[in-house]
Amino acid sequence: MNGLSSFITGLVLVCVLVTTSLAQKPADRRDWIQLFNGKDLTGWDIKITGQPLNDNYKNTFRVEDGILRIAYDQYQTFDGKYGHLYYNKPFSHYIVRFTYRFVGNQTPGGAAWNVRNSGVMVHSQSAKSLSMKQDFPVSLEIQLLGGLNKGERHTANLCTPGTQVYMNGKLNPAHCIDSRSKTYDGDQWVTAEAIVLGDSVIHHLVEGDTVLTYQRPEVSSYFVSNDYNWQAAGVDNANEWISRANKPLVEGYIALQAESHPIDFRNVEVLNLKGCMDPKALNYKSYYVKADNTQCRYGTK
Repeated sequence: MNGLSSFITGLVLVCVLVTTSLAQKPADRRDWIQLFNGKDLTGWDIKITGQPLNDNYKNTFRVEDGILRIAYDQYQTFDGKYGHLYYNKPFSHYIVRFTYRFVGNQTPGGAAWNVRNSGVMVHSQSAKSLSMKQDFPVSLEIQLLGGLNKGERHTANLCTPGTQVYMNGKLNPAHCIDSRSKTYDGDQWVTAEAIVLGDSVIHHLVEGDTVLTYQRPEVSSYFVSNDYNWQAAGVDNANEWISRANKPLVEGYIALQAESHPIDFRNVEVLNLKGCMDPKALNYKSYYVKADNTQCRYGTK
């Protein structure tokens, strides 16, 4: 009888735990937003240096076989056509996750430092706010680098066009800051993500490992350097950005970079961490870290 009682007690406990788990599911279930639908570029804006908004110069950005591709097979030479594909909704507190791979050879005319080099921009200015000849948006770049089959080459680094960040309580003036990631040679798929918490802290992860952390993202007084300044970067409204120097970057857009080496993306998704934090609301999520209770919905489902 003791064995039977123990079994029954254990079964009841399991049922209680399962019931509790099911009851918590709506609040705990992570509602990832698929930015890339696997079919086309719906929801994205294109801006390529020297081209009007949404002019997809030489079919640079395309979808083939369920993959979002940045390709240059219609180019004779790169000719400084730096481009970015912007999701058309800004976020402030979120996790962005994506899988990428470098493919083929660099386009003729691309800079030597752009071999197996691309990026994903976060807290970026919008596509429509870029100047016609602007090379890069004011943003934080998750720099993606592929291995060169010799030596180390980290990925998910940070580059800072028009921005600056703090590390360990001090301003880090470097334009590009190396991560602690492994080197990924060849054309293998790599999954990376960034946990972006407004203007407080940002973490870069590669294959689940945190490889870089920094704080207090801000607008910088210079674009990259004295030589590669706002004017050299093609920014027409430089004075407007300079007037915002040292002001925090609270939110922005997500953009995929075209920098002369072909790259593929898949599973581009975002988990919004800002929303209704009232447990009584129908759309409360336990994982939100920033309240926006104007979004709360009450009443019956």
